[in-house]
Amino acid sequence: MNWQASSFDWNRARAFLATAEEGSLSAAARALGQTQPTLGRQVTALEDELGVVLFERVGKGLELTPAGRELLEHARAMRDAAGRISLAASGQAHGVDGKISITASEVMSVYVLPPALKRLRQVAPRLEIDVVASDDLQDLQRREADIAIRHVRPEQPELFARMVHEATACIYASTEYLNLRGRPATLEDLVSHDFISFGDNARMLEFLRPLGLPVSEENMRVGSSSGMAAWALVQQGMGVAIMSDHVARQTPGVERVLAGQLDPVRFPIWLTTHRELHKSRRIRLVFDLLADFLSTEGP
Repeated sequence: MNWQASSFDWNRARAFLATAEEGSLSAAARALGQTQPTLGRQVTALEDELGVVLFERVGKGLELTPAGRELLEHARAMRDAAGRISLAASGQAHGVDGKISITASEVMSVYVLPPALKRLRQVAPRLEIDVVASDDLQDLQRREADIAIRHVRPEQPELFARMVHEATACIYASTEYLNLRGRPATLEDLVSHDFISFGDNARMLEFLRPLGLPVSEENMRVGSSSGMAAWALVQQGMGVAIMSDHVARQTPGVERVLAGQLDPVRFPIWLTTHRELHKSRRIRLVFDLLADFLSTEGP
């Protein structure tokens, strides 16, 4: 093996990755516990080493250049590999004990978390795990949970967050419903179909209309603030709804609607914890395992 070709500086890559995910040098410096000038020098050194420009300034923030976007996936893979090495080498993880609470949406708690927690149980069998299945944004600042899995990035500086995956979602309905009401051939056909609302109708419309869906309050006759209840309504043939592709693949009797005309909706998955707790061996172990699982085997 050519070890000279393997001398890539992980600290520089980590500085680049943090800046890309946090959106600015100052936020990345806080996340890594470094000064902004130090972090800036590491990013600049990486650009000089590779001979490319990784960021361009837009307003008060930074945006990735095409070269930066290409490098981002490789840097994330390096981080995930480092996490796996840490877990594999951590035989002492079996000795980690105590209680940890993880909050996630109802749908994620049912369809995504169980296999991740099964792996966690194998790595750290003495941990006591509490899953807080809630579609509300649990307030980590009030210590309602130790780790949160959410689709929005927290803004509070005292919270540590990492985007671990970008998932996709499409429109689905049950075969029973489509056999009865017909399969839409165009976006315009959706005007005559029922949509299952996930909570507040106005917020649902704000989300659906930019996608080009011709829907109104008239389309939303039934719904629930519970994600699991709303998905059960879809399975019972009550209407159509947007759902994670990962969840839909695990649900018999549902079909994707307008597969050739509507591109999947992409949404991020963020892992979040308190900055002070992230230094805890127990929290760090669970955080890294969840990050590894969600980035490699998640939705």
